[in-house]
Amino acid sequence: MIEVIDKTFFLHTESTSYIFRVTENGHVEHLFYGNKVSSGDETILSKKNTFVQGSAVDYTPETPGYCLDNLLLEYSGVGKGDYRHSPVEIIMPDGSFITDFVYQSHSITHQPYSTKELPTAYGDGETLTITLGDKKFSKILLHLNYTVFEKSNVICRNVEIHNNCHGEITIRKLMSFMMDIPAGQYDLITFDGAWAKEAHLHRRPVEYGILVNDSTVGASSNRHNPGFLLAERNADDGNGRVFGFNLIYSGNHYSAVEKGCFDTVRIMSGINPFCFLWKLSEGENFVTPQAFMTVGNGGFNSVMENFHSFINNNIVRGEYKNRPRPVVANNWEATFFNFTKGKIRSMAKKAQQLGVEMFVLDDGWFGKRNSDKAGLGDWTVNLKKLPGGIKALAKEINKMGMKFGLWFEPECVNEDSDLYRNHPQWVIRGEDRQASVGRNQYVLDLTRSEVRDYIVDSVCSVLEECAVDYVKWDYNRHISDMFSSTLTNQGEFFHKYILGLYDVLERIFHQRHPKVLLESCSSGGNRFDAGMLCFSPQIWTSDNTDPMERLEIQGGIYCLYPQSTVSAHVSMAPHQQTLRNTPLSTRFNVSAFGVLGYELDFSELTPDECKQIEKQIAFYKEYRHIFQYGKLKKVACHKSNQTSWQLYDDGKIIAGLFQTMAPACDGDDNLPVPYADAHKVYTVKSLRQWLKIGRFGSLIKHITPVPLRSDGIVIRTVDKHYSLPDGHEEYECTGAALMGGISPAMQYAGTGYNENLRILGDFGSNIYIIEEKS
Repeated sequence: MIEVIDKTFFLHTESTSYIFRVTENGHVEHLFYGNKVSSGDETILSKKNTFVQGSAVDYTPETPGYCLDNLLLEYSGVGKGDYRHSPVEIIMPDGSFITDFVYQSHSITHQPYSTKELPTAYGDGETLTITLGDKKFSKILLHLNYTVFEKSNVICRNVEIHNNCHGEITIRKLMSFMMDIPAGQYDLITFDGAWAKEAHLHRRPVEYGILVNDSTVGASSNRHNPGFLLAERNADDGNGRVFGFNLIYSGNHYSAVEKGCFDTVRIMSGINPFCFLWKLSEGENFVTPQAFMTVGNGGFNSVMENFHSFINNNIVRGEYKNRPRPVVANNWEATFFNFTKGKIRSMAKKAQQLGVEMFVLDDGWFGKRNSDKAGLGDWTVNLKKLPGGIKALAKEINKMGMKFGLWFEPECVNEDSDLYRNHPQWVIRGEDRQASVGRNQYVLDLTRSEVRDYIVDSVCSVLEECAVDYVKWDYNRHISDMFSSTLTNQGEFFHKYILGLYDVLERIFHQRHPKVLLESCSSGGNRFDAGMLCFSPQIWTSDNTDPMERLEIQGGIYCLYPQSTVSAHVSMAPHQQTLRNTPLSTRFNVSAFGVLGYELDFSELTPDECKQIEKQIAFYKEYRHIFQYGKLKKVACHKSNQTSWQLYDDGKIIAGLFQTMAPACDGDDNLPVPYADAHKVYTVKSLRQWLKIGRFGSLIKHITPVPLRSDGIVIRTVDKHYSLPDGHEEYECTGAALMGGISPAMQYAGTGYNENLRILGDFGSNIYIIEEKS
């Protein structure tokens, strides 16, 4: 809900309030963002500047004591006494950088903000637009747009600039939003990494100076996700005030948090000014990407709940919005490029027998694609590998009772390809420079309309010929040599590339093939952002399928994005990315907290492992809705080597307990379930798991009549067909007891085994199914 009282603006959601006002000199002053308050509380919440600070610069001689440097602002300019980090840097018609945007008018529309240029949030929302004009060039207008999504407790912000005066202006920096908040002790939480170690949570104190979270690689990047949190110093998963911020954008981003000399904190986010330069002639405008924000007093979990609701309901759209996502099998880790139609058919048949719903053929099906050195860009089927083509294979997969998915990487090209030989000018490269190469490939210039047309026509021709239900859209390198001969201003390149990408995705997946499930990928999580989620309901989170690594990766992603967007696969162990050997149960338990898939060669599994996977898939399908759409909470355990993810939905709770390294003879475990209803009665049971006999190693020879080697043929043969039960538990208790904590059965302590003992060891885990008793 939006209220306006005497140029004071109140933006209310179900649980939060955002308040600002216009000052006597026309600047927009921030008053409050936090838990819901009443209209009329603005006076006690506002910053009281009763006298001038030392070294202050008065706004004008007529306004002594009115200093922009000591105000909490909604947006600032340059050259009028505010020396903090500015969200805007524009060369004005007079050649100066001075900007002084002041209030002209405001308007309210009872619908969300939208623009043709960029994807935006949609749904039930209303929008406030504050129009500011420069004090000297009053026809240069800045529109501050605020859209309120009440149910999700989210506010979206972005900026439009319109040049309606004579003369050109040049934008060097224009943030989507800026907000100043009062002094406090805060930590900045960012989600950083690289290939195979995306979205690791890092927490650092906000001290005097500027902390920056950005990307310069041409995409939102695996180095620094555009989403970030600002938390009170004592905040944790369930307690304390936390702000959350993110961008609906897939390109170079820039966010900054500054603690100023008077202890106020300035926050901003938008397109990265790195190599950015945008000129506007009279009558032209520029639109920034939409940012979105939330705040909660219930720690990180309160921000997670708001962000997850917002993305599921106001970002993801189309056929798969809030609908169950299929269990997939993907051949990549099993075969790489080395496969035949017979091999794929055999893998698919076994996958179907175990309960898989969709089979995905990954890289290597087209052109001369027998390695990553050739064929990329030639989207014609390799008939030597696949006699009869994709159409025939898709029909066979469909006859097995599964849907069929296919991998593409349309934004890139190999030099050894027909596409490159015919159109070398389509590659991004500097004029008269040798282009740099990544993964033996170049990036195509999506600022060119003919390149976009080629991609749309090539992909759609395959989708229209074959029964393809799912597309995995990959993008396996960063942009270098950023230059396009079609642009006279190269400062437009990075942003126009992203606009070109959005155009391609819109035409393929919203206009021509809206029923195809798109899964975005970029060497894993190199482009995991809300912009891509406007087209792709789920994203391949990381090429790292080791569940111990995924605890960090998915754990970071969940702070910003819901588990329904997180594609997570069970793979063979030892894992290709770490050589770590993890239990099959843990591989499933981690992957189940997302969109489940399997990425392995089923023929390499033992009969006993196949039985376990069949049971895993059946269990996941039974509880699929809560795994994909339940309210996710992180719960701290008292042991530093354990963590818990918990899902809540309609009287059901799924609690995962995950252990990293196991110490010898450890103390008892305790698993709090703090969001249970204290007044309800629940049944509690652990998901059944099994244990290979060979895991006991040389202990086996001490209990067998004949000494047996754990790696010998007898034990290996037994392990193929039989496994031991691993500590199944069942209880009944009140929610109040659950809040105090489940006390699970003891773990293995080196003294023996029985069927009630939990054998977690290194990398072990349990899932508990907790349901209200009717």
